[in-house]
Amino acid sequence: MQHAIDRVLELFQEGIAAFIAQLPLIIVAGLVFFAIYRVSIPVDIAIRRLLRGRLRSRSVVLLIARLTRWSIVFGGFLLAATIALPDFTPSELLSVLGFGGVAIGFAFRDVLQNFLAGILILLNEPFVVGDQIVFGGYEGTVEEIEVRATVLRTYDNVQVVIPNGVIYADSVVVNTAYDKRRSSYDVGIGYDDDIATAQEICLQVMREIEGVLKSPEPMTVMMEMGDFALIFRVYWWTNSRQADVLRVQDRVLRTIKNRLTEEGFTIPFPIRTVYFHNEDESHVNQISS
Repeated sequence: MQHAIDRVLELFQEGIAAFIAQLPLIIVAGLVFFAIYRVSIPVDIAIRRLLRGRLRSRSVVLLIARLTRWSIVFGGFLLAATIALPDFTPSELLSVLGFGGVAIGFAFRDVLQNFLAGILILLNEPFVVGDQIVFGGYEGTVEEIEVRATVLRTYDNVQVVIPNGVIYADSVVVNTAYDKRRSSYDVGIGYDDDIATAQEICLQVMREIEGVLKSPEPMTVMMEMGDFALIFRVYWWTNSRQADVLRVQDRVLRTIKNRLTEEGFTIPFPIRTVYFHNEDESHVNQISS
């Protein structure tokens, strides 16, 4: 028993001695890796600036810069490992990483999925930085497309981080995919009012509103003869940015309401007729008795 304890202590002391002997190399390796990592940051920035004026796709520029940076970091890791473990060559380290890659792949499956999805998003460009999108109940502007996640800033200034694997596998509404965007609203008037005149007034209003595009032209369509009103829908086009859409919608609806009121049109509201039936006195007396 004592011999086994002595052997364990001996191995422990040998391990401590080996670590102390290796410590200077480990410190140097750490400093080398840190220096290379720090260098990769300005390289990333320099590549973005260099390619921004030469490539039209901002996403491709971002992808090239990111891949270059992480390639430098990976090379720095191999160099640092070679310094810390001089008995290993880079090829041997790559072999070890290759065998461990399967286990790492299973352990970090979601991370790798998000990474690959991020690359596909940057290459295929279903949306780009600056686009306004709707996804999973969130709506806002794409602030950043990272290799792991997409960063969305909502209109009330809340940051939402969405994993790329999730956003790539589901439907995304891109409101700014095109320059123009159509809005609509249902307008109701009374049955005694002239529907053609009301539609013409709304068309004139929309043509006069600043921010409503001339092409495609505004239009109105009769939609329904409802229980309380004749309902027609007005359509108009604006720039696709959310701020423009809301600003113009406010102008259009306020002006339509005021103009129809000035022209004597009624904007009906739901009416319910309730009848109260009084029971005769004899029936009440019969129940009470």
